[in-house]
Amino acid sequence: MPVGVGWVQRLTFASLVAALVLAVMPASAAYVYGAVRPKNPAEATVVAFLDTAFNQRKVEEAFARYVGPYYRQHNPTVADGKQALIDALRQWLPATPGLHYEFKHAYSDGDRVIVHSLVTVHSTDRGKAVVDIFRLEHGKVVEHWDVAQSVPDKPLNDNTMF
Repeated sequence: MPVGVGWVQRLTFASLVAALVLAVMPASAAYVYGAVRPKNPAEATVVAFLDTAFNQRKVEEAFARYVGPYYRQHNPTVADGKQALIDALRQWLPATPGLHYEFKHAYSDGDRVIVHSLVTVHSTDRGKAVVDIFRLEHGKVVEHWDVAQSVPDKPLNDNTMF
């Protein structure tokens, strides 16, 4: 094998695609959200969706820009469909004026994006560690799962939840 060629053979198809995506990703996708710098358009879409809907409280804009023709909800406390979530957020967000997503990590694999966040509802709230999982079609959010765990006052170890 010629010198300097081995690294090319070790590249995976996914890493080549990621490099190409980053090379052509629009400048708007290069925004940094807290500790998160989206690495590809899918991550940029999901983080922008969460930021627009929850932190900026622009629910209709978030759905118009980032959500596909349908929205399948897997959280059993929220009704299925785009309009159901828009209606729920219209009621819930005014009742939680201090709500804030602090994005800690974003990961993606194909059409799935995972965002790990600290979600608080007021300045002294320890918050919840929330993992939102999204599926995208044609660059738009179409499906959502989430899990949440309260940040304890006295953890039993010195590790953080993030």
